[in-house]
Amino acid sequence: MVDVAKLIESVSGLRQRRATPLVLELDLTEGVVEETPQDPISQLKAMRRVRLNDTLDGIRAGAADPRVSALVVKVGGQPIGMAVVQELRAALEEFTATGKPVIAWTESFGDFGPGNLPYYLAAACTEIVLQPSGGVGLTGLRVVNPFFRDALDRLGVEYEAATRYEYKSGPNQMTERGFTEAHREATGRILESLTEQIVHGIAEGRGLDRERVRALIDRGPFMAEEALSEGLIDRTAYRDEIYSDIMERFRRTPQHNGDRGETLTPQLQYVGRYQRNRALHSLPGQVRAVRRGADHIALISGTGPILSGRTRRSPVGGGTTMGADSIAAAFRAARRDPHVRAVVFRVNSPGGSHVASDTILREVRLTSSAGIPVVVSMGEVAGSGGYFVALGADVIVAQPSTLTGSIGVYIAKPVLTDLLGKIGVNTESIEEGEHAGMFSLDHRFTEAEWEHVNARLDHVYTDFTSKVAEGRGMSVERVHELARGRVWTGQDACDNGLVDRLGGIDTAAAVAREQAGLPQRAELRAYPRLNPLERLVPPESSEDRSAALTQLRLSAWGPLASASARLGLPATGPLTMPGVWDIQ
Repeated sequence: MVDVAKLIESVSGLRQRRATPLVLELDLTEGVVEETPQDPISQLKAMRRVRLNDTLDGIRAGAADPRVSALVVKVGGQPIGMAVVQELRAALEEFTATGKPVIAWTESFGDFGPGNLPYYLAAACTEIVLQPSGGVGLTGLRVVNPFFRDALDRLGVEYEAATRYEYKSGPNQMTERGFTEAHREATGRILESLTEQIVHGIAEGRGLDRERVRALIDRGPFMAEEALSEGLIDRTAYRDEIYSDIMERFRRTPQHNGDRGETLTPQLQYVGRYQRNRALHSLPGQVRAVRRGADHIALISGTGPILSGRTRRSPVGGGTTMGADSIAAAFRAARRDPHVRAVVFRVNSPGGSHVASDTILREVRLTSSAGIPVVVSMGEVAGSGGYFVALGADVIVAQPSTLTGSIGVYIAKPVLTDLLGKIGVNTESIEEGEHAGMFSLDHRFTEAEWEHVNARLDHVYTDFTSKVAEGRGMSVERVHELARGRVWTGQDACDNGLVDRLGGIDTAAAVAREQAGLPQRAELRAYPRLNPLERLVPPESSEDRSAALTQLRLSAWGPLASASARLGLPATGPLTMPGVWDIQ
């Protein structure tokens, strides 16, 4: 016999849960992961970090969900790049446009350190709350370039380098004692452009004049009470006070058939969990769509220095390389897949090998020529070889803060003969061939070898600029004006015709759908998406989809890979952007 009372109670409880208001939480203190790692070790390391695509989708879904009342964002902690901050700002602005509040809070915007980017992100929210003991590290941007020329001279290390042209400043930290005029000019303009973007975002979000924001930056940093009096924050409070206020503010008293029910306390839920729950609820429909072979957009990601061979990831912190063979295999698989109607190629790379970059560019062009539109989405950096691989795309999209361009080439190598002599190491060699020792570290280029080096540099530069001219519809002369190794922000690159649109991965996906004639609800899928068994089985050939998978590798430098890059130690290739950029 059916227990009617229990049935009514169960239905009532379900109705109540559905009526319970949701307050979404976004904790950015552990940083943001752009792409989902394919290997188990990296997946475990990234488990507790926020995933960019899930977060963007969750924020936008929450904006349209009547059950979602507000969004709370905790900022600070691990640094997040400016391009990703701009992706998040765009999603937050869409959320606030619905009239729902977004509360940003933090213990401190930089604790005795810069907090420019966390505050720039918070300025997109409707309310900013700061712990009373915290501060606002709004201090302005700074780029530091170490120059090792004097130290190398003392050690007896000589650097032989050549560039095309004056703005290609990669070897400068080894060959110069300070900024050259061209190096200073280009770097100064990059900082100026990034500062303009930050000032505009803060002024717009806080309702301040741009001149006032610039003046505040010059006066920063600020303690909490100072920040409050200057209008940089809305109030000070501790976490318990913030959340008590949120719970009280968004209590809801539902009505059923005209009768008022009991007051419902909001339920807190992380944006990532909210988005995963939505995905689970829509899973049956997705399975049916897959079985029907629904048309979709393929998302191919390329991260790190561009090298020949397979994409590799270090499990001990050495980072990821963009392997030409893996990226090329992904594009080939996409061309053969009848349900891939367009490709979004996400590029996060400072460049690398000219030959490897050209291999990837060829596959991008073949895909576009096959009638499958390719839209490049540039992340934090897509310069030199990272710009080269984008030239076959139908549309290039970059964030205003993306570092791109750097159309140029250089070669540099240390000569260690004097250093080795100082520590009592003598080297001898037996050679067959006039130039057998040309690239050895105990050998200086001869006059004949310099002729070979310069001919190669001229060839690469001509190839690069001619492909830019073809891809961007420019004259070679105009390309040369914009090239010469100069790095541009995405904003300036767009103004100069090197980029088509400003925006993030969502903008790129929307453009791809439009180019392919697909509805805007068409799915953007990481590609290739393989099941666990396919991941374990070695690829049958270079045409197999699994040939695009990332391989684990033990980096020679491991966690010191970044430091080694600062010293110019790894030879990643001649199409590599100069310097190390760390904007906070």
